[in-house]
Amino acid sequence: MDTSRLVIITGMSGAGKTQVVHIMEDLGYFCVDNLPPALIPKFAELCAQSAGRVSRIALVVDIRGGEFFDELMHVLGEMDREAVMAEVLFLEASDSTLIQRYKETRRRHPLAPQGRISEGIRLERDRLEYVRGRATHIIDTSNLSTQQLKDRITELYGGESEQAKLSVNVVSFGFKYGIPLDADMVFDVRFLPNPFYVEPLRCKTGENPEVREYINKWPVTHQFLKRLQSFIDFLIPHYAKEGKSQLVIAIGCTGGMHRSVFVSGKVAEALREQGYRVAIEHRDIKHNKVVE
Repeated sequence: MDTSRLVIITGMSGAGKTQVVHIMEDLGYFCVDNLPPALIPKFAELCAQSAGRVSRIALVVDIRGGEFFDELMHVLGEMDREAVMAEVLFLEASDSTLIQRYKETRRRHPLAPQGRISEGIRLERDRLEYVRGRATHIIDTSNLSTQQLKDRITELYGGESEQAKLSVNVVSFGFKYGIPLDADMVFDVRFLPNPFYVEPLRCKTGENPEVREYINKWPVTHQFLKRLQSFIDFLIPHYAKEGKSQLVIAIGCTGGMHRSVFVSGKVAEALREQGYRVAIEHRDIKHNKVVE
């Protein structure tokens, strides 16, 4: 399925374009802020020649571009005639909401730097009237929470399953070297039988077949893995529902060489089978002498 997409984000100042750009980046879009409209066709052409490396693009074009912004309608017309598919996402909000947001941030309206915010909003609405009429989607952010806005953008432009949207990092570590600071979940597996006390296995890691066989032969290991995976399977969809795009699961043993490495591999394997994007890191193997 062709997933190429060009989205032009525009609309009222203060309506949430910056938030939308961050959401689009998390969805895998290549984002450019405040691009002069005249450069859009050339930019789209360059991306089309990237052999698929840049296929989903989001461009923010608004009145910060000054006189260049007025070229947007002309550029969109040219792209229509040349059959270049471009969606326009127009963000707006009520006057009262925009005024409140400007007062909270203490920013000046770009069209009324020395005047009243309300006058700048009026001028901007007039100037954006034609662009709004060309919009593919219009979102009023007046009463939307950050999460509601994210849900709306994801619905329109995500095009992925929940599993594909969430990136999971599984990290094995040794408690004696400290817990990973960016961990969302931390599991302690120091209760499992320790290959360190088996002389032939001491200097090997949890990636070694003999070490894996040793840890896996104990009933407690099977019971723990079953309960651990069930717990993780329960939690991950709730993290995704709250809008988390990256999750770090840290699994620790004493030195980060045997048990945590083995369990991390099992967790990563199970999550990949469910369709999640998974990266695995064995943080503290480098601190130990390894013989394979």
